[in-house]
Amino acid sequence: MGEQHVTVKTARRAFERLLEGIVIVLTSGLFLLVVVAVIFRKSGNSIIWYDEIAEVMLAWLTYYGAALAALRRGHIGVTTVVNMFPRFWRLASFVVAEATVAAFFVLLAWVGWRVLDVLTIDFLATLPELSSVYTHSVIPIGAVLYLIAQGLSLPEGWRAARRGRETAAEEF
Repeated sequence: MGEQHVTVKTARRAFERLLEGIVIVLTSGLFLLVVVAVIFRKSGNSIIWYDEIAEVMLAWLTYYGAALAALRRGHIGVTTVVNMFPRFWRLASFVVAEATVAAFFVLLAWVGWRVLDVLTIDFLATLPELSSVYTHSVIPIGAVLYLIAQGLSLPEGWRAARRGRETAAEEF
Protein backbone atom coordinates (compact mmCIF):
# COMPACT_ATOMS: atom_id res chain seq x y z
CA MET A 1 0.00 0.00 0.00
CA GLY A 2 2.81 2.40 0.89
CA GLU A 3 4.61 1.74 -2.40
CA GLN A 4 1.41 2.38 -4.35
CA HIS A 5 0.93 5.64 -2.41
CA VAL A 6 4.45 6.75 -3.39
CA THR A 7 3.75 5.92 -7.04
CA VAL A 8 0.51 7.94 -7.05
CA LYS A 9 2.26 10.78 -5.26
CA THR A 10 5.13 10.73 -7.79
CA ALA A 11 2.71 10.62 -10.73
CA ARG A 12 0.71 13.46 -9.20
CA ARG A 13 3.80 15.60 -8.75
CA ALA A 14 5.01 14.93 -12.32
CA PHE A 15 1.56 15.74 -13.70
CA GLU A 16 1.46 18.92 -11.61
CA ARG A 17 4.85 20.00 -13.01
CA LEU A 18 3.63 19.31 -16.55
CA LEU A 19 0.46 21.36 -16.06
CA GLU A 20 2.39 24.17 -14.36
CA GLY A 21 4.77 24.28 -17.32
CA ILE A 22 1.93 24.43 -19.82
CA VAL A 23 0.13 27.14 -17.84
CA ILE A 24 3.34 29.18 -17.56
CA VAL A 25 4.01 28.88 -21.30
CA LEU A 26 0.43 29.83 -22.18
CA THR A 27 0.38 32.76 -19.74
CA SER A 28 3.75 34.04 -20.96
CA GLY A 29 2.77 33.57 -24.59
CA LEU A 30 -0.51 35.40 -24.09
CA PHE A 31 1.27 38.23 -22.26
CA LEU A 32 3.84 38.58 -25.05
CA LEU A 33 1.15 38.44 -27.71
CA VAL A 34 -0.81 41.24 -26.03
CA VAL A 35 2.30 43.41 -25.60
CA VAL A 36 3.40 42.91 -29.22
CA ALA A 37 -0.14 43.53 -30.49
CA VAL A 38 -0.39 46.79 -28.52
CA ILE A 39 2.98 47.95 -29.87
CA PHE A 40 1.94 47.13 -33.42
CA ARG A 41 -1.46 48.76 -32.97
CA LYS A 42 0.11 51.96 -31.56
CA SER A 43 2.47 52.07 -34.54
CA GLY A 44 -0.49 51.88 -36.91
CA ASN A 45 0.21 48.30 -38.05
CA SER A 46 -2.36 46.13 -36.31
CA ILE A 47 -1.89 42.37 -36.34
CA ILE A 48 -5.08 41.09 -37.95
CA TRP A 49 -5.03 37.67 -36.28
CA TYR A 50 -4.27 38.93 -32.76
CA ASP A 51 -7.83 38.91 -31.35
CA GLU A 52 -8.66 35.45 -32.59
CA ILE A 53 -5.41 33.86 -31.38
CA ALA A 54 -5.62 35.65 -28.01
CA GLU A 55 -9.13 34.24 -27.53
CA VAL A 56 -7.90 30.73 -28.32
CA MET A 57 -4.94 31.07 -25.97
CA LEU A 58 -7.22 32.31 -23.19
CA ALA A 59 -9.52 29.31 -23.69
CA TRP A 60 -6.54 26.96 -23.58
CA LEU A 61 -5.25 28.67 -20.44
CA THR A 62 -8.69 28.22 -18.86
CA TYR A 63 -8.83 24.48 -19.57
CA TYR A 64 -5.25 23.72 -18.53
CA GLY A 65 -5.56 25.99 -15.49
CA ALA A 66 -8.78 24.22 -14.47
CA ALA A 67 -6.99 20.87 -14.60
CA LEU A 68 -4.20 22.28 -12.43
CA ALA A 69 -6.75 23.65 -9.96
CA ALA A 70 -8.51 20.27 -9.89
CA LEU A 71 -5.22 18.52 -9.16
CA ARG A 72 -4.76 20.84 -6.18
CA ARG A 73 -8.39 20.25 -5.17
CA GLY A 74 -9.00 23.96 -5.45
CA HIS A 75 -11.68 23.92 -8.12
CA ILE A 76 -15.46 23.67 -7.77
CA GLY A 77 -16.20 22.79 -4.19
CA VAL A 78 -18.15 23.72 -1.10
CA THR A 79 -15.88 21.96 1.36
CA THR A 80 -16.72 24.22 4.29
CA VAL A 81 -20.41 23.35 4.03
CA VAL A 82 -19.76 19.64 3.41
CA ASN A 83 -17.43 19.48 6.43
CA MET A 84 -20.36 20.44 8.66
CA PHE A 85 -22.11 17.17 7.75
CA PRO A 86 -21.83 14.05 9.91
CA ARG A 87 -19.11 11.71 8.65
CA PHE A 88 -21.44 9.35 6.74
CA TRP A 89 -23.10 12.18 4.80
CA ARG A 90 -19.78 13.92 4.27
CA LEU A 91 -18.32 10.80 2.65
CA ALA A 92 -21.51 10.12 0.69
CA SER A 93 -21.57 13.68 -0.66
CA PHE A 94 -17.88 13.37 -1.57
CA VAL A 95 -18.57 10.23 -3.62
CA VAL A 96 -21.62 11.77 -5.32
CA ALA A 97 -19.74 15.00 -6.10
CA GLU A 98 -16.69 13.18 -7.49
CA ALA A 99 -18.88 10.87 -9.60
CA THR A 100 -20.93 13.80 -10.93
CA VAL A 101 -17.84 15.80 -11.88
CA ALA A 102 -16.24 12.74 -13.50
CA ALA A 103 -19.42 12.01 -15.48
CA PHE A 104 -19.57 15.61 -16.68
CA PHE A 105 -15.97 15.58 -17.88
CA VAL A 106 -16.36 12.18 -19.56
CA LEU A 107 -19.34 13.63 -21.41
CA LEU A 108 -17.38 16.81 -22.23
CA ALA A 109 -14.47 14.77 -23.61
CA TRP A 110 -16.81 12.65 -25.74
CA VAL A 111 -18.79 15.62 -27.09
CA GLY A 112 -15.58 17.60 -27.61
CA TRP A 113 -14.15 14.74 -29.63
CA ARG A 114 -17.33 14.52 -31.72
CA VAL A 115 -17.26 18.27 -32.37
CA LEU A 116 -13.75 17.96 -33.82
CA ASP A 117 -15.20 15.83 -36.63
CA VAL A 118 -17.61 18.63 -37.51
CA LEU A 119 -14.83 21.23 -37.45
CA THR A 120 -12.64 19.50 -40.04
CA ILE A 121 -13.99 21.88 -42.68
CA ASP A 122 -13.76 25.00 -40.49
CA PHE A 123 -10.75 27.32 -40.34
CA LEU A 124 -9.92 30.49 -38.44
CA ALA A 125 -11.21 33.66 -40.10
CA THR A 126 -7.96 35.60 -39.76
CA LEU A 127 -5.62 32.63 -40.28
CA PRO A 128 -7.39 30.47 -42.87
CA GLU A 129 -4.50 28.01 -42.95
CA LEU A 130 -5.17 27.08 -39.30
CA SER A 131 -7.92 24.49 -38.81
CA SER A 132 -10.44 24.95 -36.03
CA VAL A 133 -9.73 21.33 -35.11
CA TYR A 134 -6.43 22.46 -33.58
CA THR A 135 -7.92 25.39 -31.71
CA HIS A 136 -10.88 23.41 -30.36
CA SER A 137 -8.87 20.29 -29.51
CA VAL A 138 -8.46 21.80 -26.06
CA ILE A 139 -12.01 20.71 -25.19
CA PRO A 140 -11.47 16.93 -25.20
CA ILE A 141 -7.82 17.27 -24.16
CA GLY A 142 -8.71 19.58 -21.27
CA ALA A 143 -11.52 17.27 -20.17
CA VAL A 144 -9.19 14.25 -20.11
CA LEU A 145 -6.54 16.25 -18.22
CA TYR A 146 -9.20 17.27 -15.68
CA LEU A 147 -10.20 13.62 -15.24
CA ILE A 148 -6.57 12.60 -14.71
CA ALA A 149 -6.13 15.43 -12.21
CA GLN A 150 -9.28 14.42 -10.37
CA GLY A 151 -8.13 10.81 -10.23
CA LEU A 152 -4.65 11.67 -8.98
CA SER A 153 -6.04 13.96 -6.27
CA LEU A 154 -8.79 11.55 -5.22
CA PRO A 155 -6.82 9.91 -2.37
CA GLU A 156 -6.04 13.30 -0.84
CA GLY A 157 -9.65 14.40 -1.20
CA TRP A 158 -10.94 11.18 0.36
CA ARG A 159 -8.59 11.51 3.34
CA ALA A 160 -9.67 15.11 3.83
CA ALA A 161 -13.35 14.13 3.63
CA ARG A 162 -12.81 11.36 6.20
CA ARG A 163 -11.13 13.80 8.58
CA GLY A 164 -13.67 16.54 7.90
CA ARG A 165 -10.91 18.97 7.06
CA GLU A 166 -10.12 21.09 4.07
CA THR A 167 -7.29 20.10 1.76
CA ALA A 168 -4.11 22.15 1.64
CA ALA A 169 -5.26 24.08 -1.42
CA GLU A 170 -8.52 25.10 0.25
CA GLU A 171 -6.90 26.26 3.48
CA PHE A 172 -5.25 29.17 1.70
